[in-house]
Amino acid sequence: MNLLFEQAQPDDIDQIYTFCKDLIEQYEDPEDVCIHDVLAWTQRKITKLISEYVRVVSDGKVVAYYHFSPEEGKMELDDLYVLSEYRGQGVGTAIIQKCCCETELPVFLYVFKENKPAVSLYEKMGFRMIKPIGKTRCIMQRDPEQNNSSGKE
Repeated sequence: MNLLFEQAQPDDIDQIYTFCKDLIEQYEDPEDVCIHDVLAWTQRKITKLISEYVRVVSDGKVVAYYHFSPEEGKMELDDLYVLSEYRGQGVGTAIIQKCCCETELPVFLYVFKENKPAVSLYEKMGFRMIKPIGKTRCIMQRDPEQNNSSGKE
């Protein structure tokens, strides 16, 4: 699969927000956080940072989105979403490899603990859990010495 990486556009905001919303509604604990407030914050964040998001295209079709940015001496891989019909085809792996090869800093991300497919992919790519966040999420990190390799295959 040949992937092109393009700057996301304002017309991508709704699609990215829908991915975020679906994951939050599926995995977040409404007794632990106010879902309404989290979704409102998410909408504001995506809208404000849309020019920093990347749209991944294959054969003229959007197959994924992500946001990769510096955060306190590290790089954060945020809002990595592969459209369901393209999962299991190496798209997520290619995005993670690309991001990790672009930096010599540790790469971290937040993931819902119960999102087993995502956790499994990140572990295969050399990420490890470093900190729980509330009941539902954790931070995973890949150390810089792994950034020029593809992770565990």
